[in-house]
Amino acid sequence: MCGRFVLTLPSYAMAQLFNASPANDLPEVPRFNVCPTTQVHVIRAEGDDRRLVSMRWGFIPAWYKKPAGGPLLINARAETVAEKPAFRNAVRERRCLTPATGFYEWTKDEDGNKLPWYIHRSDGAPIVFAAVWQTWGGDDPVDTCTTLTTAATGTMTDIHHRVPVILEPDDWPLWLGEEGKGAATLMQAPDEGVLTWHRVDPAVNSNRAQGPELIEPI
Repeated sequence: MCGRFVLTLPSYAMAQLFNASPANDLPEVPRFNVCPTTQVHVIRAEGDDRRLVSMRWGFIPAWYKKPAGGPLLINARAETVAEKPAFRNAVRERRCLTPATGFYEWTKDEDGNKLPWYIHRSDGAPIVFAAVWQTWGGDDPVDTCTTLTTAATGTMTDIHHRVPVILEPDDWPLWLGEEGKGAATLMQAPDEGVLTWHRVDPAVNSNRAQGPELIEPI
């Protein structure tokens, strides 16, 4: 799964990268420990245009009576996303992109201590997660999103058995629905060598921790 990530790219740079019009309420960046239920940057298609908007990370199904009315859905499994009642309409009609600089995963040592790893692209480019979104609530609606994950392959399995679905620039139009059907073919693990990783300080284990030192190798 992907439960924390990092975003250091300025909002104006994201707007340029994705050729998207930015909203006025975007979260502040840089952020070195983005946690579930906080607002994140999301790119979605609106007609013939793209918008860079803010959404709550944590998908809320329509039948939840309150935001915490059930499990926290920060990830959706690519293998079953088209079948699950919570996500099946969203993956057909409301796909989006979530940019990141990198993300964290954890392993455990022989004593059960959690060891954090920072994972990022080998080429230094931003990571772009495949995601889906939904507006929840009537009188006070909230836009919510979840990122897609799939089975890890290759050396990534040394860190975790799941990995985010990461999209390359040529994939963005198809995922956003700008180039017709076939987005399901994109829900694959990244090729070997796309990602690299290093151990980081356990300070990131706290969801209150912030600062560039969190991604420094140890």
